[in-house]
Amino acid sequence: MPLLYSSTFLLNRPPSTAPTTNRHFPPQRPATCPSSSLRRRFASARKPLLPPLPLRSAGVFRHPNLQCSSSSSSSVSMSAEEEPTSTSQRGEQLQSGFLYSRAFWVSESIIAWNVDVGNGSCYLFVSKTAALSCSSDGILAGEDIKVKLEEDKHGLPENVKEKFPHIKDYRAFNVPPDLDAKPLLKCQLEVATFDANGRCSDATGLQLPGILDELFSYNGPLGALYSEESVSLYLWAPTAQEVCVCIYKEPLGGGNPQEVVQLEEVNGVWSTKGPKSWEGCYYVYEVSVYHPSTLKIEKCYANDPYARGLSSDGRRTLLVNLDSDDIKPEGWDKLAYEKPDIISFSDISIYELHIRDFSANDQTVHSEFRGGYLAFTLQDSAGAFHLKKLSNAGITHVHLLPAFQFAGVDDENENWKNVDFKILEKFAPDSDEQQALITAIQNDDGYNWGYNPVLWGVPKGSYASNANGTYRAIEFRKMVQALNRYGLRVVLDAVYNHLSESGPFSVNSVLDKIVPGYYLRRNTDGFIENSTCVNNTASEHFMVERLIVDDLLHWAVDYKVDGFRFDLMGHIMRRTMVKAKDALCSLTKERDGVDGSSIYIYGEGWDFGEVANNGRGINASQSNLRGTGIGSFNDRIRDAILGGSPFGHPLQQGFVTGLLLQPNGHDHGPESVAKHMLAESKDHIQVGMAANLRDFVLTDYEGKEVKGAEVLTYGGTPVAYTLSPTETINYVSAHDNETLFDIVALKTSMEISLEERCRINHLATSIIALGQGIPFFHAGDELLRSKSLDRDSYNSGDWFNRLDFTYSSNNWGVGLPPKEKNEHSWPLMKPRLADPSFKPQKSHILAALENFSNLLRIRYTSPLFRLRTANAIQERVRFHNTGPSLVPGVIVMSIEDGHEGVPGLSQLDPIFSYIVVIINACPTEVSFASPPLQSRTLQLHPVQVTSTDEIVKRSTYDASSGCFTVPPRTTSVFVEPRRV
Repeated sequence: MPLLYSSTFLLNRPPSTAPTTNRHFPPQRPATCPSSSLRRRFASARKPLLPPLPLRSAGVFRHPNLQCSSSSSSSVSMSAEEEPTSTSQRGEQLQSGFLYSRAFWVSESIIAWNVDVGNGSCYLFVSKTAALSCSSDGILAGEDIKVKLEEDKHGLPENVKEKFPHIKDYRAFNVPPDLDAKPLLKCQLEVATFDANGRCSDATGLQLPGILDELFSYNGPLGALYSEESVSLYLWAPTAQEVCVCIYKEPLGGGNPQEVVQLEEVNGVWSTKGPKSWEGCYYVYEVSVYHPSTLKIEKCYANDPYARGLSSDGRRTLLVNLDSDDIKPEGWDKLAYEKPDIISFSDISIYELHIRDFSANDQTVHSEFRGGYLAFTLQDSAGAFHLKKLSNAGITHVHLLPAFQFAGVDDENENWKNVDFKILEKFAPDSDEQQALITAIQNDDGYNWGYNPVLWGVPKGSYASNANGTYRAIEFRKMVQALNRYGLRVVLDAVYNHLSESGPFSVNSVLDKIVPGYYLRRNTDGFIENSTCVNNTASEHFMVERLIVDDLLHWAVDYKVDGFRFDLMGHIMRRTMVKAKDALCSLTKERDGVDGSSIYIYGEGWDFGEVANNGRGINASQSNLRGTGIGSFNDRIRDAILGGSPFGHPLQQGFVTGLLLQPNGHDHGPESVAKHMLAESKDHIQVGMAANLRDFVLTDYEGKEVKGAEVLTYGGTPVAYTLSPTETINYVSAHDNETLFDIVALKTSMEISLEERCRINHLATSIIALGQGIPFFHAGDELLRSKSLDRDSYNSGDWFNRLDFTYSSNNWGVGLPPKEKNEHSWPLMKPRLADPSFKPQKSHILAALENFSNLLRIRYTSPLFRLRTANAIQERVRFHNTGPSLVPGVIVMSIEDGHEGVPGLSQLDPIFSYIVVIINACPTEVSFASPPLQSRTLQLHPVQVTSTDEIVKRSTYDASSGCFTVPPRTTSVFVEPRRV
């Protein structure tokens, strides 16, 4: 007969059966497994390890920059209609409940479960060997302990509801106060209800993050620590029954480890101390742990979650001391004192770049360096010259797409498959042959954006000249150092919202092998949430949040990264983001070799999936981040400028792409509707150019004085959501979706000329470059970059993602883009790609680069374009041409400065006292007169006067009437020089 409960049985009683050994991972080393079919977050979710269960159909969500299927919660509790017709079926039904985890052990004293016991009873069942079973007559067996739970009629306490808002209405069951819960958490746990006759009526597993956080939250050392005499290892694994470390001398190969060392546990942390000779070796953890996905005690082989180095196959963790002088480039420790100055975050301009894109196609880079870290160190390459041009013009930060260890690209380039570009060049510009050859090898080539993390704290091996040893670390540091010396700070793309794989067997699963069911967010049935496409992480759990913050500090201190861009930041808790910001800000040059106050963080604040509307706590969504100083991408200004959204009709026009003014044949409704849409778009853009401030007051298209938060999107949500100018990232294009040139080519009328499309491209970037807030540009915006209309090139290889820094080609018309994401639009694409008049020549590209550079130069000629506070923007920025009598398609913005010694506004700009920016999206010249702008000494900006753009030079201002004349599809900047 089983014990009622015992606080010591698990420590003293040996297991009756040995842990299950995973055949895919023999004890000597992890073996090769097929690579994941997931290549980034937009791919389909992996099939579950468990047999299919009767879940309801997955819902579909939409948000501004992503579309994917989301798991939904459901229940298989038996209703009257579902009562099994036989005891056998009833037993199977109860047994299947073990596959779910619908109950939550939320604190040491409380288990939450959405079940009505009625006159029956509720018990917790515990089995150290995972031997629990349910017979056909509903009898549970195999337990070592059976603990009676009593329902608490007061319900869940407020602190539990706050931590777990998605189960706030669950019933609370009290755990006996003298029960020692810690050893039980290493076992298979099930709760079950019984009717008055003692028959089991429901059974399910338990989710443990609540009690793990309460009993095992830990702030001590983790990972590998190095001293002059030894190497120490620390692993947080409170649910593990046993942990060993396997030490290897070599990064690759079979055979047994040279040492296998048992780790000792103290309150959930396993540790050991080894000799100094371990440094430079490789290791793998062997963790014996109950895994809820298999209902077994599994022997899992995993890398260290705090790994700082890896073998080239990603199967072993390298013991690398990043403080060693051997891994530091010359001058590394003094880099903090050489970095380009950033006086205010308002001075930031961001250029988004993929590491491989930068040099894979650059013939001025040695073939061994192309596509990797070291390409950035070659000062005389075409790409390096281009980055220096951008830096001299005003770009301050280069945002690098994921550079941590991700799945989808083999670290050994000799394993890659390639297509001969000479073959692809022979096909027609609208052919489907190119994409067929590219997609045939796309999972085996060297290309992927990298949004499928394996280990956050290790540089990606495929970008290093050698993925083994310390090359990754040395070369990453050289890249950062080189970019800083070009005058550019470095932003790292951080993808903490999900992981590539999960479960006890997957090659790229790490965290879910160490503490199963903790690091990944689960729905109320106990299955992993996949709203980010797969394996959502749970930053609301203490040790997940700690891992994220520790990892950020690691990149900031060990690699001197200057900023972080958070992928799907809305899936991270606001508290985590604020804690991360504060931790980074506390770093100092003297103590840490880093000025943390200059590290800027921003991300995607989309609010969707299980975290929407604070479903798992207050999340880092756009609306929740105001006042934090953390930036978020402003999709409102993007959609208003271009038209529609990434998930709308591809021909939906916007402010610069011809809405009302030059229709493309798409049905936008009656002319009155199109006029209304254009006016609304203009308001959205004006709010964005005022840094998307909630409280900025402007006159809307109806003539009403409104705040930014009172201007609504088509969905009825506020356009504005920030409290300071550094909380908005204004952009029109990014790695996601079509490039700016491609979207312009799709949305504009096919009858307009190439020169007009180029001007529209420039017009869109001018709105971003000259507005308040932080401007963000996708690499190639300045070069009319094309991906041959590919709307999602994450896995489209070098062919569709090519950048040409010789300015000879923009990559337009290299074939129909890959079928998977684009086939539905091929009929729209084919006539455009086939038309030679759509393809820019080198002269167009060079003109675009000069115009883009001039915009940046204009931005940095005056601090009035980079105001630092919301109050300064409200006092100085005005929009004219508003109200019912506005001229359609024209934005007029003025920025006023004060005068030294004159009461009122303070003086910020020593050169200009007044600035007027006029954006004319019309296909014709426009004139605009405004009484408040009369009698000023305005003149065209000197940068535009000396530019090679002859059209902008035709812009005029008449002081007597206050009338401006601006050529078609032109942004003109007028300035009032100070009187000497």
